[in-house]
Amino acid sequence: MDIRARLAKNLRRLRQAKGWSQEEFAFEAGLHRTYVSDLEREARNPSISIIDKLAGALGVKIGELLD
Repeated sequence: MDIRARLAKNLRRLRQAKGWSQEEFAFEAGLHRTYVSDLEREARNPSISIIDKLAGALGVKIGELLD
């Protein structure tokens, strides 16, 4: 599984565990909903700054998103 697929899978799993919609997650991370959707569909390559925002919103370490 490549890194984008791992990131997408982990984002979706962690977001759903919090009971958040993509829109709620995007708001918490300070991003647009369509950007979160693109990440979960492996359609974008996020910067490390974006990954940091995503991890912060989910309350996890960056490594957990990429494992």
